[in-house]
Amino acid sequence: MLFLGNDWAEAHHDIELVDDSGRRLARRRLPEGVEGLPALHSLIVDHLAEDAEPGQVIVGIETDRGPWVQALVAAGYTVYAINPRQVARYRERHGTAGAKSDPGDAHVLAELVRLDRAHHRPVAGDSALAEHVKVLTRTHQSLIWSRQRQTNALRSMLREFYPAALTAFGEDLASREALAILALAPSPETGRRLSQSKIAAALRRAGRQRGIDASAERIQAALRTPQLQAHPGVVSAYAAAVRSLVAVIDALVTQVEVLRGEVEAGFGRHPDAEIYLSQPGLGPVLGARVLAEFGDDPTRYADAKGRKNYSGMAPITRASGLRRMVLARPARNRRLANALYFQAFAALSSSPGARAYYDAQRARGATHHQALRALANRLVGILHGCLRHHIAYDEAIAWHRESQSQGTAA
Repeated sequence: MLFLGNDWAEAHHDIELVDDSGRRLARRRLPEGVEGLPALHSLIVDHLAEDAEPGQVIVGIETDRGPWVQALVAAGYTVYAINPRQVARYRERHGTAGAKSDPGDAHVLAELVRLDRAHHRPVAGDSALAEHVKVLTRTHQSLIWSRQRQTNALRSMLREFYPAALTAFGEDLASREALAILALAPSPETGRRLSQSKIAAALRRAGRQRGIDASAERIQAALRTPQLQAHPGVVSAYAAAVRSLVAVIDALVTQVEVLRGEVEAGFGRHPDAEIYLSQPGLGPVLGARVLAEFGDDPTRYADAKGRKNYSGMAPITRASGLRRMVLARPARNRRLANALYFQAFAALSSSPGARAYYDAQRARGATHHQALRALANRLVGILHGCLRHHIAYDEAIAWHRESQSQGTAA
């Protein structure tokens, strides 16, 4: 077998090839893309036995995405995506001085997959459709996070010179209606001059269909409330900044909706979509995110515990001597954890079993967030069972054990 450590960068890859005994066979810096990949294959062929299979080439790399990784998997190599944090800890086995270099990291990765690959998992063989959904869901969520950051910046700016706008729109600054009004009136003076008819026309353009006159009257009254004035010399600068932020947020709102449609369409084509949608608290968007981050390789998780650990919802225990603490996992897939947390919260109102499980956690002294994480962890186990047996969620079966426990206690 051959073991390849691949330290990747934007423009090049540092690689080191070693044999079973750890003897270095080659060390190279290869360019990214179509220039570097043939050179890598040639280097491997030069040292691989004639009767050996591509799967006997074990590759360690710090990412599981991108054309380079896909090409390695397509070539038949066994690729391990190692968390950079684990690589950093493993590096300390080779020296305590704190030195770091790209060729050195390639050596660490080669040694890691040579000696410790049993403690890691190869890159999952997810389907093309699952990868398609992952690209869409991650981009969709990133745009939502960007929209929230820009909205927070707009709120902070309005608080400094235009608090009447916050009175008019509150926490709903990213709504079509708020953006339409702020585009017309980006400063306190223009806001005070807006008539009800102009406000009503802006609301109609934003899509409002009911209660237009009442909303226009309320917004006009809020924009005309007395407020402290900013320095006259900076008001025009603030107004220009508000116009720019409003334009950016408006574009983000539009693209979030466009991508939402793409996410739902891609997710709807997946054969496991109905199983995900049957789970309590999961709709088309959250279901697509959970599918994308878990992947659809049926061999990726050996059991429900493995899926729970990957989800980040399973707690960790730190015990030393007489001290024992159970804590939330600090290192986890943030996107997946976010989706599962929202699923657990939504399941409280759609699943009696989920609600009873949450209430039982709170009765034991868990905080709201701890109880939601415990519920999310339980829901991950239920999802694993549904996917394994290819069946939809059933409330009675899912919470049968909890019902028995409560009946025994009674």
